[in-house]
Amino acid sequence: MEDIKSLLLQCPVLAGLPVEGINEAVQIVRARHFDEKALICSKGAQHSSLMVIAKGSVRVNSISSKGKEVTLMIFEAGGWFGDNVFSPGMPRIFGATAHTDVTLLELPGDKFRQLLAKYPQSYPVILDLLSRRLWSAISVIEDDAIRGIEERIGRRLLLLAEYQHNRPISAQSCVVKVTREHIANMMGLTRQSVHKVLKKLENSNILRLQYGSITILNPLKMEAYLKQLE
Repeated sequence: MEDIKSLLLQCPVLAGLPVEGINEAVQIVRARHFDEKALICSKGAQHSSLMVIAKGSVRVNSISSKGKEVTLMIFEAGGWFGDNVFSPGMPRIFGATAHTDVTLLELPGDKFRQLLAKYPQSYPVILDLLSRRLWSAISVIEDDAIRGIEERIGRRLLLLAEYQHNRPISAQSCVVKVTREHIANMMGLTRQSVHKVLKKLENSNILRLQYGSITILNPLKMEAYLKQLE
C-alpha cells in the first residue's frame, strides 16, 4: 500500500488532493498489468476511469476501421490518461495500448469523482492540467498548419519530453523514449524525412540519437533554435 501511495503522490493530476484524500485514493485503486502490445482500452468505449502509470509506458492512439494505428502520445511511468473520467457519459476519444509491459493503477470513474467532490481543492490543479492538454492539442494543429517539418518535429519532441517527464522543459538534458518510426507515424511523415531532420539536429549538437530513444542535450537551447526558424 505504501508503494501505491508513493506513486499516487507523484502523479500530477492528484497533486491537489490532501494527504487524507490520497489515503482514500489508495483504497479504491486497482492494480492492472498488461503485456507489451496488449489493448488497454478502445476508442469510443463508455467505461471511464483514471489510469496512472506505475511502471512501463503506454501508447495513446487512434485505430481506424481497417486496423491502421496512429500514435498520438507516449506516456511513461508517472503519467496519466483517461480524460473522459471528467466527462461521465462521454465516450473515450482515443484508445490506449501497452507500449511495453506496463502496470497501471486504475481509479474507477464514479469513485474518483466522488473523491474529487469531497476534496474540491483538487479542482484548480486538474483544470490547469486539462487546459494544458487542450493548449498542447491546439499547438499541434497550429504546427501542422503553418510550420515547416524541422520545426514540427523539434516542437513535438519538446512536447513529448514534457509529458514523459511530467515537468516543464529546462536546460537539463532529458531522454525521450520514442523511435523515428513512431515520430513518423505520429506526424504523418515518412521515416526518411524524420531521419533527415533528426540527423541535422544531431549534427548541430542539439540532440543525440540512440536505439529506441532520443536525448535532447539542452531543451531550452533547442527551443531557442526552433524559434529562429519561424
